[in-house]
Amino acid sequence: MAQSLNKSVEFQTTGVSYMAIGGKVGKFLIGDEAIEFYPDVNVEQFIQIPWTAIKQIGANVSGRRVSRHFEIFTDQGKFLFASKDSGKILKIAREHLGNDKVIKLPTLVQTIGKKFKNLFAKKS
Repeated sequence: MAQSLNKSVEFQTTGVSYMAIGGKVGKFLIGDEAIEFYPDVNVEQFIQIPWTAIKQIGANVSGRRVSRHFEIFTDQGKFLFASKDSGKILKIAREHLGNDKVIKLPTLVQTIGKKFKNLFAKKS
C-alpha cells in the first residue's frame, strides 16, 4: 500500500510521468512535504520527491506561456513530467523551494542555436 509523505495536500491534478518507455498517466499530489506521482495503472509504482531532495525544477517558458513539460533535478537524477497545470505546480514549488531553484529551461531552438554557436566559435 502506497503511503503518502504529505500531511496535507495543497494541489492535485492529472499528468504523465516519462520515467519508462512511453508515459504513465496518473495523479500528482503536491503537498507540504513532497511532490508525489501515482500512476493510474499501478499505484505501487509511485514517485515521491521530498522538497528537501530537489535541487532545481524548471520548464520552458515562451513569453507568458509555460510548457506542459517540466523537469525536476535531484541527487538521484532527472525526472520528466507533463501536466496541463505545470504553471500552478511551479508556483507551489517556488513557495517551498525559493526563486533560485525554480528555473527557465532553454527551448529546443535555443539549444540548437547554442550548439551551432559553439561549433563555429574560434578556438584559442
